[in-house]
Amino acid sequence: MSNSSSFNEFLLLAFTDTRKLQLLHFAFFLGIYLAALLGNGLIITAVACDHHLHTPMYFFLLNLSILDLGTISTTVPKSMANSLWDTRAISYSGCAAQVFLFVFLLAGEFSLLTVMAYDRYVAICRPLHYGTLMGSRACVKMAAAAWGSSFLNALLHTGNTFSIPLCQGNTVDQFFCEIPQILKLSCSDSYLREAGLLVATLSVVFGCFIFIVVSYVQIFTAVLRIPSEQGRHKAFSMCLPHLAVVSLFISTSFFAYLKPPSISSPALDLVVSVLYSVVPPTLNPLIYSMRNKELKDALRTVISWTFFSSGDIAIALQK
Repeated sequence: MSNSSSFNEFLLLAFTDTRKLQLLHFAFFLGIYLAALLGNGLIITAVACDHHLHTPMYFFLLNLSILDLGTISTTVPKSMANSLWDTRAISYSGCAAQVFLFVFLLAGEFSLLTVMAYDRYVAICRPLHYGTLMGSRACVKMAAAAWGSSFLNALLHTGNTFSIPLCQGNTVDQFFCEIPQILKLSCSDSYLREAGLLVATLSVVFGCFIFIVVSYVQIFTAVLRIPSEQGRHKAFSMCLPHLAVVSLFISTSFFAYLKPPSISSPALDLVVSVLYSVVPPTLNPLIYSMRNKELKDALRTVISWTFFSSGDIAIALQK
């Protein structure tokens, strides 16, 4: 195949060729997907409906849940469909759309986690200036900057990746269209432009990572100075869920993209890709709601309202 225009589809990596295991994969991914939809959907509904949660922290959490829903919806449904129908194909345009959306949503999530670290820093280290620095207009601008910069980043990466001639066939060694795997199909040296862009992006990501680390060093230094145990507990309960989400996201993403080539294999790449693309969007709602009383109360209200509304509808239909 001379270039990328000589075919109209890619072949994704299958989890298994055994029919029973394919159906098991479908059921397993369906369970994970429904859990992610339920968890993130409940958080979005709770934050949107409960006026007590109309604060910067929960505004950013709502945006994070939207990004999580988008991330898992970009990769998992197509993989489930392929397992169910025993196929590996994804259209050329579908692959390009998957690359764009995945990079957009993943970059957006990391940008938002950086903004959330700044929010926690201001809340703990500069509480008297919190209302000024984290006003509603400032929060909207920060969220818009995270979404906008991620959109431009995804546009650049997608345009660069799919302008490169592909001479090594159309088989992608991943269960979704991932840039490093597509670059393996490129002609010799033709991938250097996109590789350079990836290095530039990783440099920005590393800068954000350093910002998060420095923010939390200052946060924990300030928390340890709080005289009351109750005050320290409240501060930790505000910060630990975000830190857990950041740690999960960064550790899996960094290992996926920075692991040595010597330990790379299709099976390991598959496991790692599931860890950073599927696990965080599913676990994030659980992590954030585990130690957060306000969010727990709001979620109980949403669930109660849902059940009561369903009961009222059922009674009305019976009448």
